[in-house]
Amino acid sequence: MQELKSVYSKEELLNNAVELLKKLIEIPSFSKDEFNTSVEIENFFKKHQIPTKRFKNNIWAVNKNFDVFKPSILLNTHHDTVKPNKAYTLDPFLPIEKDGKLFGLGSNDAGASLVSMAQVFLHFYDKEDLQYNLVIALTAEEEISGFDGIEALFPQLPNVELAIVGEPTQMNLAIAEKGLLVIDGEMKGTPSHAAHPNNDNSIVKCMEDLQNILNFKFPKVSDYLGEVKVTLSGIHAGVQHNVVPESCAFTLDVRVTDEYSNKEAFEIIQSQMKSTLTARSFRLNSSKIEMEHPFVQAGLEIGRTTYGSPTSSDQAIIPCTSVKLGPGDSRRSHTADEFIFIEEIAEGIEIYIKILEKVL
Repeated sequence: MQELKSVYSKEELLNNAVELLKKLIEIPSFSKDEFNTSVEIENFFKKHQIPTKRFKNNIWAVNKNFDVFKPSILLNTHHDTVKPNKAYTLDPFLPIEKDGKLFGLGSNDAGASLVSMAQVFLHFYDKEDLQYNLVIALTAEEEISGFDGIEALFPQLPNVELAIVGEPTQMNLAIAEKGLLVIDGEMKGTPSHAAHPNNDNSIVKCMEDLQNILNFKFPKVSDYLGEVKVTLSGIHAGVQHNVVPESCAFTLDVRVTDEYSNKEAFEIIQSQMKSTLTARSFRLNSSKIEMEHPFVQAGLEIGRTTYGSPTSSDQAIIPCTSVKLGPGDSRRSHTADEFIFIEEIAEGIEIYIKILEKVL
């Protein structure tokens, strides 16, 4: 077991990160099946003489000079992945380094954030006289918004005032994130033989109802995130060509801005529709951090930009101020032959450290 060093060079941190990411890529870690990657993460910290704690498949640790009287800043990202899609041409579990890229499932989302945050935690671990404690939590079930990830772990974490959520943002600060509201709907009608007139056709009525909500504009527009976006993502009706069905079912994917809670958005949508609607959950609300927050200002000072993110993450279930920031590009997430540039990992480590040095 090697002795913990107080100072790591940029090269050492990057090599540590790439080595860890390759090991993680080799281990399947689909949501709810992340035990083996959690063990690999434990081994990394054990190798560097850093004690960790486990809750289910979530691994977390605090800095060496942890002070119960200080607030904490949390480094959080996930080690679960989606399943590889059928368009893969490479082995998703074989880390391949080529042309400055590291290929492999989860390399971009969110392996690069995880290994970068692990090195940042290593860098700050034994620092003295910090204004904040530093906590790292590498968690499970993010890809399915599961109940046994950061949401279950968070109450055990000590006095977290700010969470930095590692997701691919090209190391720019996502200072707001849209919430996710999934709605199942049903329009009833009168079943009949298709050969006869029917003015109560459930499909026709449903089409009219859906057209109405898809054209609807929510009154309030967010300065951070723009408009609430309602997308029709599924529809089902009928089983036989000559039978008008009694009902038409559909699903709406609603991306809610910080101007509305999910419940408020649901009530507005219900008021505009005649169909019967049921929300699957109200958990995944929008989030934002104020531009004046010291962490945001520190990011701006070193030349990073800010934006509002249309994609959801564990920010939605973290009950404190949070910001999304990590290496990689979200457009590569969940794609075939996923990859991360090695240079993006190096940049991620450097920028995390530079911003935290101004805040910690």
